[in-house]
Amino acid sequence: MDELMKDMSAGPLPLSNATLAELPEGIARPTYDRARLTPGIVHIGLGNFHRAHQAWYTHRLMQAGAAQDWAILGAGVRPYDAAMRDRLKAQDCLTTLIELAPDHRSAEVTGAMIDYLPIEEGNGALIRAMADPAIRIVGMTVTEGGYYIDAATGGLDTSHPDIAHDAAHPDAPRTAFGAMVAALKLRRAAGHGPFTGLCCDNLRGNGAILRQTVVGLARLSDPALAGWIEAKASFPNSMVDSIVPATGPAELELVRELGIDDKAPVTHENFRQWVIEDDFCAGRPDWDRAGATFTDDVHAYEMMKIRILNAGHQVLANAGELLSVPTIADCMAHPAIAALFRKVQTEEILPQVDPVPGMTPAEYLALIERRFANPAIRDTTRRVAFDGSSRHSGFLLPILRERLAAGTGVSGLALVEALWARMCEGTREDGSAIEANDPNWDALTEAAGAARDRPRAWLEQRTLYGDLAGAAGFADAFEGWLALIWREGTEAALRRYAGG
Repeated sequence: MDELMKDMSAGPLPLSNATLAELPEGIARPTYDRARLTPGIVHIGLGNFHRAHQAWYTHRLMQAGAAQDWAILGAGVRPYDAAMRDRLKAQDCLTTLIELAPDHRSAEVTGAMIDYLPIEEGNGALIRAMADPAIRIVGMTVTEGGYYIDAATGGLDTSHPDIAHDAAHPDAPRTAFGAMVAALKLRRAAGHGPFTGLCCDNLRGNGAILRQTVVGLARLSDPALAGWIEAKASFPNSMVDSIVPATGPAELELVRELGIDDKAPVTHENFRQWVIEDDFCAGRPDWDRAGATFTDDVHAYEMMKIRILNAGHQVLANAGELLSVPTIADCMAHPAIAALFRKVQTEEILPQVDPVPGMTPAEYLALIERRFANPAIRDTTRRVAFDGSSRHSGFLLPILRERLAAGTGVSGLALVEALWARMCEGTREDGSAIEANDPNWDALTEAAGAARDRPRAWLEQRTLYGDLAGAAGFADAFEGWLALIWREGTEAALRRYAGG
């Protein structure tokens, strides 16, 4: 990293198109003419992950002289997205990516995104952009809990106020999905074909879920349009993977040390993977030339990643929060938490994972252990523990249900759920408060408080656990673990589990 440091006597260089040639030596920058790029993608949800992952793959193609008509228009649908828009627009939508490997750092400035659409009530600018036939892909990273899934049925939650609003006001929607429906309606009326909806969130069958949300919402206001979308549009499944921490003061200072004044830099690990179903109704960039994998069987890759990496994150994060361990790398360095992770993975998660070409579950676990232990990645336990109600439901409980159905043990998974219940009580073991960290935090803390004296009160949250409260093999183990955690503490429970 030393060779990337710039003489700071004049202060860091403001990032913009005009200053790209002046960037410090050793920092890669776009070699293509950004003024000649034309948009082909709208991406909704311009967080760090998209800029370090999907936008990077597109940037790499542009560096090779390809994909010049696949530039990205950023978009958001919530008022808080306006702050990110302001930051990125002020620097011509450029982003500094800082790769943090265990033994080195490197940086590059990427430029595949050329504009960020205005954030408006009714989402008019977004609808107009997606209605343009030049836009052939609409990508999305809106978090796992953002797809309005009915926990009881797995279908679209038509009772949600946002969905009800968009069904009643289809020309002035408040959700990204309502905006997609409105744009597809305009495209159909103008005689244009649909775009591809590309979900990049960590959901099993994420393309199918995006299809369900968009088609289901369209059906509430225009059944004929819903039928056209279902028949003509495509929603490929995909698996995305890279560890990308949130940007805070340390990351802002790091980019300044590099000599760049970037108000929205992104740090990331030295690993990326993108596996995509090759189902694009209006064409696509050749992302495979930049390292992505196109396949007809995303499911196997997706299940390996979600079950070992994403479920593994939840195994670590709740224990880490309770024991005031700040980052995932620190959790991997904590003997008791690391022992929990290894035992739950090897005994209860890996048996529920199939191999993929070139990788066994055990080999993938070894890769994940190395990635999680990277001390250069300051991925906080708080970030990883966010929205546990979606992440436990999506990543851990399906494994637990499969093992119960097969009659195999779930003691470790029951302990993980007990740790989450204890965390949601809202205090760490050192007495410090855990601030609200879930969209359903109030309901979770209420249930966690009741579960202190009656552990099964936690499992009676039917929107999370359904009938699992009546599954004795799980409920009995959960009750024993939570009682032990409250009686003797988290580390005592971890030691008990590790010792068999």
